[in-house]
Amino acid sequence: MKKLLLILIPSIICLSTYAQDDLMDMLEEEEPAENYRVGPTWKTMKLVNLHSTSMVKKKGLDFRVTHRFGSIGKNSGGGVHNLYGLDISDDIRISFDYGITEDLQIGVGRSKFSELIDGSIKYKVLAQKERKVPLTVVVLGNMAITPQKAIDTRYDDWQNRLSYFTQLIVARRFGDRISFELAPGFLYRNLVLKTTDGEGNNLEDENSNLALGFGGRFMITKRVGLIVDYVYVVSDYRENYKPTAYYDPLGIGVEIETGGHVFHITMTNAAGIMENNYIPNTTANWADGGMKLGFNISRVFQF
Repeated sequence: MKKLLLILIPSIICLSTYAQDDLMDMLEEEEPAENYRVGPTWKTMKLVNLHSTSMVKKKGLDFRVTHRFGSIGKNSGGGVHNLYGLDISDDIRISFDYGITEDLQIGVGRSKFSELIDGSIKYKVLAQKERKVPLTVVVLGNMAITPQKAIDTRYDDWQNRLSYFTQLIVARRFGDRISFELAPGFLYRNLVLKTTDGEGNNLEDENSNLALGFGGRFMITKRVGLIVDYVYVVSDYRENYKPTAYYDPLGIGVEIETGGHVFHITMTNAAGIMENNYIPNTTANWADGGMKLGFNISRVFQF
């Protein structure tokens, strides 16, 4: 009996091991051989105000024109006499972004607001895949300079013209229709002004501002979608400064893909297009008609 057990026990162990290995082989065969990246979470690099996790392809050049008109409502400076803001351009931006690799791009741009000239870098840390990788993560950074002429001595030190912005963008695509992103950011400006709050109390704007962005898209068809984003700005100064009311940027829009380019028609209360401008300087309110019509056109050239 003991001899029989000595023969059976090793045999059972070997058989069990073999069966387990065979089962694992079968399971591995059922899984896809390649863990592919999920299709594009977004069709273009920006929603309304927020950057997305979309990148320019390797050796691709994205040429983009973004235009933002004035406020529509009469209480915010619009109305019939300036064709509900269409006679005014609060900001215009022309930019070029080049893909060094599939996950790294650089860009330059010029905005009408503050005559801002900026350089940016964008790097994809993580890409959403079909298995095990549920999110896309991108890091964005820019440095901008304001070359505008000042009427006082504020720009005697040229470093006062500089501002910096960095952002972490975390996004996920849910099926074929819905995409969502969370985008915390940090803005630093070398120069801020000292003012009073209207009651004789001295106030100084913050050099640094934290901002938390939320963005989403719902595809109506394969080529048409609805986009929305909102940026919550953390600022004691903007909460307590009574002479001017500040508001968080909120944008909505329609996205249309027309083969060669992606076209956006947008509405937002932010006058500036760049984060360096709209995070600290949004003073229009949706409730008072402060929304501004805008559009952008993106064309990608492959080299």
